[in-house]
Amino acid sequence: MNALHQDDIILRTRGISRVFPGTIALDNVNYNVWRGKVNVIIGENGAGKSTLMKILAGVQPPSAGEIFLNNEPVHFANTRDAAAKGIGMVHQELNLFENLTVAENIFLGREHQSGLTPIREAEQEEIAQQLLARLDQPISPRELVGNLKVGQQQLVEIAKALAENADILILDEPTSALSKTEVSILFRVIRELTRQGVSIIYISHRLEELMAIGDVITILRDGKFQAEAKVCDIDVPWIVREMLGSEPVSRFLPEERTFGAPVLEAEHITCVNSLGHKVVDDVSLSIKAGEIVGIYGLMGAGRTELFECLLGAERTYHGRLWLDSKPVPQRLSTAERIRMGMSMVPEDRKRTGIFPVSSVATNLTIASLWRRLQKHFAIATKEEAAVVASTIGNLSIKVSSPEVEIQALSGGNQQKVVIGRALLTNPKVLLLDEPTRGIDIGAKADVFRMMVNLSEQGIAVIFSTSDLKEIMSVSDRILVMSGGKLTANIPRNQAEEAALVSASAQGF
Repeated sequence: MNALHQDDIILRTRGISRVFPGTIALDNVNYNVWRGKVNVIIGENGAGKSTLMKILAGVQPPSAGEIFLNNEPVHFANTRDAAAKGIGMVHQELNLFENLTVAENIFLGREHQSGLTPIREAEQEEIAQQLLARLDQPISPRELVGNLKVGQQQLVEIAKALAENADILILDEPTSALSKTEVSILFRVIRELTRQGVSIIYISHRLEELMAIGDVITILRDGKFQAEAKVCDIDVPWIVREMLGSEPVSRFLPEERTFGAPVLEAEHITCVNSLGHKVVDDVSLSIKAGEIVGIYGLMGAGRTELFECLLGAERTYHGRLWLDSKPVPQRLSTAERIRMGMSMVPEDRKRTGIFPVSSVATNLTIASLWRRLQKHFAIATKEEAAVVASTIGNLSIKVSSPEVEIQALSGGNQQKVVIGRALLTNPKVLLLDEPTRGIDIGAKADVFRMMVNLSEQGIAVIFSTSDLKEIMSVSDRILVMSGGKLTANIPRNQAEEAALVSASAQGF
């Protein structure tokens, strides 16, 4: 790399690996952070970016490998230890207390005081003022954080890191909730910090943004180091090629597919979150019976929020819905929408998808008792047992007995139970939010085959994923979301991975 020398490296890893049960998140990664530069790091979801940053910030230790800071080997016992050595991290989810002032947030947990004497508030406010001036921000250190805009809160987080004399600042998706004006301010601050000698590690999926702010780019793929280059020497197509590689995509759909009439139609769905940002922005779509539609997008694209609007879990949306040609009033609850013929498998299986200490049988039938299993306000035990046995057999759920607690099953079999529960409501439309998250390759293939079988029975299947290989392998049609908007609608025979990546970076 011309004009960059080994002496310019402030931090480097050699052979860093991180192993979790059943997963190698990082595999022998050699990574460089260049002094006084914006060091962009990019990769698909699951590439290992977040794991590597957590190791560098002291959140978790590596399973193997070494870290060198200014050519000296270092070990980080925790985040406080990493901060003491000059490494700070600003997470995507801001960690601020809105009922405290700016100065109080900056010094929270390391207040200026001696023993039992009062906190030296004037001293803290003076230092906070200096930090904010360094960031070119005319914010009063006495202002309550809750009164600040999101972009200003982001800069308070940066001030917190600088208060601990950070030489290396990790910014994780820093512009995900910022307006264009706030992004411009942040970029100006970043450039000023690099002029002051601070090294920035910048994580983002927004390709044009990376090209605008980055000096050096590092690409991870499947937990491994893939490439490093000066940003001025490469372009967006190069990034896409290095991110994706050339691995073949498995196909689960037969060549000839037929669909019925539109079963789910949505017009101008818009949802604004508590911060005033449009998380779903004027989305219109139409899904036919028997069609599998994949919604591709990166974190924060609005996929989950769209599903929540469709199912009624989020009812502050605007727009119109029809299910099987019948209007779905906005006031209609989730339970009522399920009765109309819509069902959903949530993204976070462990938190919102299963009842962990309940049996497989209970987890399967709890959503459909109202439809199938009640007789005179009592559960028909024989009917329940028959339905459970049939579902376990049809979905090839591996369990010794329906009475086994679901938490004893593998992730893939838990996911099949959650899908089975949705199917027992007799849906016309099945929403699957990241259906293969946390399950192994064999279980993924089972889920994909299951989706195809359901579609051949006339069920409309809509699933979301941030995995390009998955979206290409089992979608009749691909919708791309970015920044809450639909940015592409592509039939499977016209879908190309590079085009999907480009569309996923629009709208920001």
